Amino acid sequence: MKNKWTMLLLTMVCYLFFYTGRHNFGWAAAGLSASLHISYSFIGWISFAMLIGYAIGQLINGNLADRFSPRVMIVTGAYLSIAANVAISFASNAYLILFLWGINGYFQSLAWAPGGKIINNWWSSEERGKAFGFYTMSAGLSSVITYMLSILLLQHGYEWRMLFRLPVLCLLITATIFFFFIKDKPDEKTEDHLNEEDASALTWLQRYQKVLGNKSFLYLCVAFGFENMARYGLIFWVPIHYLGTNWKQQPQSVWVTFFLPLGMAIGALSFGWLSDTLFKGNRVRAIRIGMLISTFIAVSMFFVAKEHFVLSAVLMLTAGFFVYGPQACFWPLSPDLLGSKLTGTGIGCMNMFGYLFAALGEPLIGKIIDVSGSTHPIFLIVGAACLASTIIISIASKKIKQKVSMNSSI
Repeated sequence: MKNKWTMLLLTMVCYLFFYTGRHNFGWAAAGLSASLHISYSFIGWISFAMLIGYAIGQLINGNLADRFSPRVMIVTGAYLSIAANVAISFASNAYLILFLWGINGYFQSLAWAPGGKIINNWWSSEERGKAFGFYTMSAGLSSVITYMLSILLLQHGYEWRMLFRLPVLCLLITATIFFFFIKDKPDEKTEDHLNEEDASALTWLQRYQKVLGNKSFLYLCVAFGFENMARYGLIFWVPIHYLGTNWKQQPQSVWVTFFLPLGMAIGALSFGWLSDTLFKGNRVRAIRIGMLISTFIAVSMFFVAKEHFVLSAVLMLTAGFFVYGPQACFWPLSPDLLGSKLTGTGIGCMNMFGYLFAALGEPLIGKIIDVSGSTHPIFLIVGAACLASTIIISIASKKIKQKVSMNSSI
């Protein structure tokens, strides 16, 4: 299928800039807190609102992606997210920011599951791990770009409001290009069309019933929930950890955070490829190994002082690699367990679990920082989430592998 790489690349490039409208908040949080006199506990609730909005959106929009055009959904989400970010940049009321960031979470949710649906439509099951590895890598690189732009803006003296205005201009450009050149699926008349059957043959309720009635898939979702809690514990709070109160005296220290999303991008591509090659499609084993190693890395970070630049950079790189890399193995398990016709609904439900769990962790971390006066406990919470994900995926591994094997033999 000669166009599959083009469609994958277009989807990746579009998603490459989506986090400029979401992961920018962690960098704006310190300035926002100081400027508007907002506690970190409330900052945690603002982050909670976005993650809940995203979780609800995933539950809804993944299902819709199996029925309507993923292309239109992705572009709509991009434009609305840009508008929400710009609105926040002019806001001065904490509760208004909480509301706007919450609905921005919903707008952002219009992208991931529909993008996964496009990839599933163009790629066969034998290469799906590789394709989703590239797609997940684009999300990791999106964090890299957002971190880099945010750091550069802060170091050049721009206030927190500009972090909501300038980076999203990149998303505006790429989403527009995506709209004009992407195709939702191959021509149905060609023999290369990959869908098993038209999802419109099922009602929206039937799609939910099939997905949420699959116990193996629900175990997978819970394991993914803890993994995403760990991921957001790092993505959102690590910038706050390294900005601290005196980062301008050592401005180079914040660049250690850049190694986190870089490791995530490398990990996503590596785990996607390894799951198809080294692990011979055994994605569950790849997930279990990645999350177990992540547990030890996160706990190690608790004992390392911020001033140890080289060691911190190495730990950031490896934490990003092993915490985020397994996501490339979670996503293809959705069509593996549920079939291609339910890919959008499955990815949406899985991501809903992921962001619900992540949302629950944000106010907790913010409260602990306020009470303890230190940001180091972040890493203990991340380690606990990684360990929980390891335990859940280990308990369910046999059931998941049996279900995948059963579906592949049909």
